[in-house]
Amino acid sequence: MRPRPVPHARRAPSLVLAALAAAGLASAAAAHAKKPLAPPPDFGPDVHIFTPDMAQADIQATVDAIAAQQIPNQFGPERAALLFAPGTYGSAAAPLNFQVGYYTAVGGLGRSPTDTVINGSINVYNQCGDTGCLALNNFWRSVSNLDIEVNNGSFGCYAGEFWAVSQASPMRRVRVNGNTTLMDYCTGPSYASGGFTADSQFDGGTVISGSQQQWLVRDSVLDGWSNGVWNQVFSGVVGAPAQCFPADAACGGPYTTLPTSPVTREAPYLTIDADGNYAVFVPAVRHDSSGTTWSNGPTAGTSLPISSFHIARPGDSAQTINQALAQGQNLLLTPGVYNLDKPIRVARAGTVVLGLAFPTLVPQKGAAALTVGDVGGVDIAGVVIDAGPVRSKVLVRVGDTPHAPVTGDPVALHDVFFRIGGAAAGQATTSLVVNTDGTILDDLWAWRADHGNGVGWTVNKAETGVEVNGDDVTAYGLFVEHYQRYEAIWSGERGKVVFFQNEMPYDPPSQAAWKKGPNSPGWAALKVDKGVKAFNGWGLGSYNFFNQGVDIFAAHAFEVPATLPAGSLQDLLTVFLDPTNGKGGVLNVVNATGGSATAANPSTPVTVTSFPQ
Repeated sequence: MRPRPVPHARRAPSLVLAALAAAGLASAAAAHAKKPLAPPPDFGPDVHIFTPDMAQADIQATVDAIAAQQIPNQFGPERAALLFAPGTYGSAAAPLNFQVGYYTAVGGLGRSPTDTVINGSINVYNQCGDTGCLALNNFWRSVSNLDIEVNNGSFGCYAGEFWAVSQASPMRRVRVNGNTTLMDYCTGPSYASGGFTADSQFDGGTVISGSQQQWLVRDSVLDGWSNGVWNQVFSGVVGAPAQCFPADAACGGPYTTLPTSPVTREAPYLTIDADGNYAVFVPAVRHDSSGTTWSNGPTAGTSLPISSFHIARPGDSAQTINQALAQGQNLLLTPGVYNLDKPIRVARAGTVVLGLAFPTLVPQKGAAALTVGDVGGVDIAGVVIDAGPVRSKVLVRVGDTPHAPVTGDPVALHDVFFRIGGAAAGQATTSLVVNTDGTILDDLWAWRADHGNGVGWTVNKAETGVEVNGDDVTAYGLFVEHYQRYEAIWSGERGKVVFFQNEMPYDPPSQAAWKKGPNSPGWAALKVDKGVKAFNGWGLGSYNFFNQGVDIFAAHAFEVPATLPAGSLQDLLTVFLDPTNGKGGVLNVVNATGGSATAANPSTPVTVTSFPQ
């Protein structure tokens, strides 16, 4: 049974007054006593808005009920957004501590993370089963725009802020004061496989990376970082570990460290102001950035009133949504699953598409789920795209034609996650095609499912995860896994990839079923087209094992033009994962360079520090 939602702030204006007072806005609260608040939007039953004057027992009961429903709910349709108005929740004597399950987004509604304080912790732990206790499948959840003052000292081993996740579980715009760990070391074997942090600050101690196999931290502030495993990347991070790749006793690591990020835009987020008005704040573009957008004052950007958004429900048709977009509205997708008979079409420059709690778009008739025209400044954030029952040629297309001239800010995709199978059987040739020059890709996971529903070599068929045709495209945290041909293809000039994570498909039934040509077994994880003259990548990892009981090989993990300038690629690696259940492997890291990662040297990173040399 779905938990009963806490009443929304719109049902009790006094709750907003209390929130303002708790945030130190006493004069604004007094002014509200003399004028009515703006009518709040209806976000539906799966968006839970909490205010500081609500009884903590009621808040605790609601978040615990949602956690109990969502922690085991890997492929269910239920979704939940837990949104906290500005103010303080929990106290030293009575902290607020809770867990976060699948399709749950926890966020503050202030302009800055420090506007909303949680005294307690917001946690993700291992899931335990026949193979032990792991975080390898802890996907599709998030925490953002909060100040977490860690207070759970009575939790024994679990004292601290635990965020033991793998892909598609971003941590954005948070300040954590206290012990923070990216693994759950309280139950074993505690493996975790990748994550993403941006625009965040960690005080009060070292971030424990532990068993996290790979992680990207972007434009943040650290007090310290414990260790690396395979591919820990820091871009524009104050207090980051020094460059150290591959791992070495003299410097620790492995760490790939860039002093600044080339071009960034943080994800848009929902806010409430002193008058009770909701809005979506769109951060400004930054160049050569480091540190957070908010540590030295409010984040620069633009606030869009909620009245400029069409607030969609899962029952809305694509036609209804497209009519609203055509009339100049932005789009806010409330939680749930949207079955679409045609693509959602974004054709106006500067349009914002914001999802709450991982709304899922599923094309039903073989079309795309979402397309963006030849326009600039579009922001798409916080959505899951599932392949539908009829094979789609592409699931999301950004730009109708390669290199079409666009004006305005760059297009940006934040926390956009693709699935081929897993929730249900589905097929798509390519998950994402990027034609628009200057696009920013900020935490993407394209996943051909290796478990769940509708999974098999001839069932969830998908050739390529990401295809980039536009020039000057920059990607941070590009996760692409298990596709059946090239997993990512880069054809645009001057592309930049900061952190790439890949697993090759586990399930090719034979070498004949998975080879580029007679003398080229397998397919590379990332191919840069031979005509490309300039491309840069930092921290590029590809992992493999093949579980059908026969030897399967790939000629190399990365395939790039040998004519690229020397040192275009930095810190590449490949690893064979599982000698118990796997065979075969990868014969070279990049082109014909680097050693092999096969069943003969499992769990051992095979590295290339710079290519071409």
